[in-house]
Amino acid sequence: MSENLADYKFKTPIPIRFSDLDFYGHVNNAVYLTYFEIARSNYWRDVVKWDWNNNGIILARSEVNYLKPITRNDEIACYVRTTRIGNSSFDVMHVLVKLTADGEDICTTGKTVCISYDYSANKSVKIPAGQRARMIEYDEPGLILN
Repeated sequence: MSENLADYKFKTPIPIRFSDLDFYGHVNNAVYLTYFEIARSNYWRDVVKWDWNNNGIILARSEVNYLKPITRNDEIACYVRTTRIGNSSFDVMHVLVKLTADGEDICTTGKTVCISYDYSANKSVKIPAGQRARMIEYDEPGLILN
């Protein structure tokens, strides 16, 4: 999976906690999903303005592609964008980068399939029109596959 960072507008810093590390000082593989979750949540709050009082979101699938290790002394950030929108589901891509003196080095990529969900009815529901429009407008209609 080769990602072009120019396709991404949203980027958020990710803190590396001591508890994220394994014995060798590398970020444990399971923690990457938490990093994606932090970035996705910030994207939904800051860009999509998801209304959690009316609809939730559940994950149907997660993929992680480990390219380079992240260690305790690294400074990292995560890019996020919506890449596909269906009726109730949408795909979100994540790219974790290491910030270096030479720029950004891609360490990990991943994709999550997200479902708009009504917890009171226990069922998937149509993506709210406002949130759908913000995802498409922000992440460029030409880049989002329907």
